[in-house]
Amino acid sequence: MKVSVEASAEKRGRGRRSAAEVRSEVLTATVRLLFEEGMQAVTFERIARESGASKTTLYKWWPSPGAIAAEAYFASSEPTLEFPDTGDLHADLVAQLTAFVTLLTDEKVGKPITELIGAVQIDPDVADVWSRTYALPRRELARQRLRVSQLTGELNAEADLDIMVDQLWGACYHRLLILKVPLADLNVDRLVTYSLRGAGSGT
Repeated sequence: MKVSVEASAEKRGRGRRSAAEVRSEVLTATVRLLFEEGMQAVTFERIARESGASKTTLYKWWPSPGAIAAEAYFASSEPTLEFPDTGDLHADLVAQLTAFVTLLTDEKVGKPITELIGAVQIDPDVADVWSRTYALPRRELARQRLRVSQLTGELNAEADLDIMVDQLWGACYHRLLILKVPLADLNVDRLVTYSLRGAGSGT
């Protein structure tokens, strides 16, 4: 006999949980496992035990543990990586990239994130979730901020926004994943300055 997530919750004295609450607790448990123990700890068994959700529910909502990890990373990083709009494009890019670098160089976050990015290369399910819930939405946030600056005249209307995004965030990933050099040594202010000058902002 299949026991529902809600019934399992009731047995533990936690009361009935909505689907949204179950999903939130699953993501919270998953990101905790990811950051504290790495990708090897992110299994359906561990996630079910830590979150109180049934494995049946996990299999129903996600195609693989890695897919949960990708979505959990996005949910946990979203508040930290909010894109500011103060009207000063240079300052906003520096602030956002600095927050990004700070997140990736955090002692608990850096290694698990490289493991997750590695999983993206070999697991189609993880790659799909990573692209849909994190990479493409974050890229679009950057493009939206750059478009605003084009409309206000702060950025050249002919600037290629995709190339700018590749230059700015790509530089961070290149250091982190390819060069294996300290990301904290990256001069974010200079990176932003050079990118804006190349785009014809006059900054």
